[in-house]
Amino acid sequence: MTTAPDSAELTPAETASSTAAGPKSLSTEAARRRTFAVISHPDAGKSTLTEALALHAKMISEAGAVHGKAGRKATVSDWMEMEKARGISVSSTALQFNYHSEESGDDVVNVVNLVDTPGHSDFSEDTYRVLTAVDAAVMLIDAAKGLEPQTLKLFQVCRHRGIPVITVINKWDRPGRTPLELLDEINERIGLTPTPLYWPVGIAGDFRGLLRRGEDGVAQEYVRFTRTAGGAKIAPEERLTPEQAVEREGSEWETAVEESELLSATGQDHDQELFLAGQTSPVIFASAMLNFGVRQILDALIALAPPPAARDDIAGKPRQVTDPFSAVVFKVQAGMDTAHRDRLAFMRVVSGVFERGMVVTHAQTGKPFTTKYALTVFGRDRTTVENAYPGDVVGLVNANALAPGHTLFSDKKVEFPPIPSFAPEHFSVLRAESASKYKQFRRAVDQLDSEGVVQILRNDIRGDASPVMAAVGPMQFEVVAARMMAEFNVEARMEPLGYALARRTDAESAVELGRQRGVEVFTRSDGVMLALVSDKWRLQYIQKELPELTLEPLVAAAD
Repeated sequence: MTTAPDSAELTPAETASSTAAGPKSLSTEAARRRTFAVISHPDAGKSTLTEALALHAKMISEAGAVHGKAGRKATVSDWMEMEKARGISVSSTALQFNYHSEESGDDVVNVVNLVDTPGHSDFSEDTYRVLTAVDAAVMLIDAAKGLEPQTLKLFQVCRHRGIPVITVINKWDRPGRTPLELLDEINERIGLTPTPLYWPVGIAGDFRGLLRRGEDGVAQEYVRFTRTAGGAKIAPEERLTPEQAVEREGSEWETAVEESELLSATGQDHDQELFLAGQTSPVIFASAMLNFGVRQILDALIALAPPPAARDDIAGKPRQVTDPFSAVVFKVQAGMDTAHRDRLAFMRVVSGVFERGMVVTHAQTGKPFTTKYALTVFGRDRTTVENAYPGDVVGLVNANALAPGHTLFSDKKVEFPPIPSFAPEHFSVLRAESASKYKQFRRAVDQLDSEGVVQILRNDIRGDASPVMAAVGPMQFEVVAARMMAEFNVEARMEPLGYALARRTDAESAVELGRQRGVEVFTRSDGVMLALVSDKWRLQYIQKELPELTLEPLVAAAD
């Protein structure tokens, strides 16, 4: 990644208060932070948008994606060889940067924590974990395709968690649907009232600029964009008055003005209370590839997205941001740096001040944990963190004892609710090709299981040599095979199992379920018992004939 340091700007750590921060400075630090994730269907442009945001924040000097078939580079946020080869994101990384919004009218430099998420639907569970660590989400929609299945699924998670959503309609530089049609779909399919902050000037495929909407839909100004070569640089902006816009764009501007006023007539103007309540969604039209509308997205996040707030602990008691240090682990990842073979646990700071080197307590075991190596991580790029505040995301190195959902705290004990596991829909027996590599095989299985790459299931019949992998999508199995070879030098053999559903059960029900045709009972690594069932009709039959048996659905279970 090519960095572009700006001597006038300080890093988040350098602009932070002293380590002896009191409640007042803690509140100030929390108030200037925005922590969010981007959710989308595959190929909606999520990785491209992530890099465009980094470009506008001057974290990189040019975007990593060179658009075109020949000589295409991988985006810097994609670090696995599989990601680079296939042009997809299958893991999560985090990016922190300072950003001053000129629209805010003040001198506050905000700290933005962008948690990048997998775009492929096979990795929904990883995205679900990320959504437990953010305060807002950007819902990215393809202008030609509209709302797609993965976007709908992840939006439901946001709604369940009470996460406010800003909508970005991407790829407006390509032919697509009309803007009013896309807004109607958002309203009808997910029940959100879209409230555009900007309105496109020019139809999809002829993106000229954005009309900035004021109260009652009145056009405040026209932001006109100029293309750069390959979209690798920040697109220059020209700000024009409505009168100048008429002269420049003619009927295209007049159409945009009419449509903007029509939105106001139907009550589609921004209301901050309704947005935070999850009833409306501010909308921005953009082209991440050309860097059109990207600054407007950042400004909207700063102005509208909520800062870190209190989080309920496992007993339902709010943990205030000014309370002593606490954090929740939402992601564990190994193999990000082949030279070091280390294991990173990503934690979201919930309260207090984190200081590198401090000894904290691991709530699940009661044991101390030393935080000597603390980093911010984006792809393979790492920067040491000295201090972090509520809302910040920090990577802890060699965190072998930590798993997603675990809690860390300092002097005041706290434990946050665990992160539920998604309902797996694909199952496969995993074996080592060579018996001589059994120890490496076991170590690899345990590590990938603890990271949450797949769920590992065992029972007495199959034994430890043939654990069963359970996953949301089959590509998770490919990641397991690739990482076992790359990181442990173990060639793995996989044999698909003929099950389609998993339901939570208990020891009392397991005996009878084990007698049923098309059912097999396993124990997951966290001790939860799961009954795997061949299909939904078999499940319905068992539930009808043996209603006393425990068969509970998991999160996002298939019908």
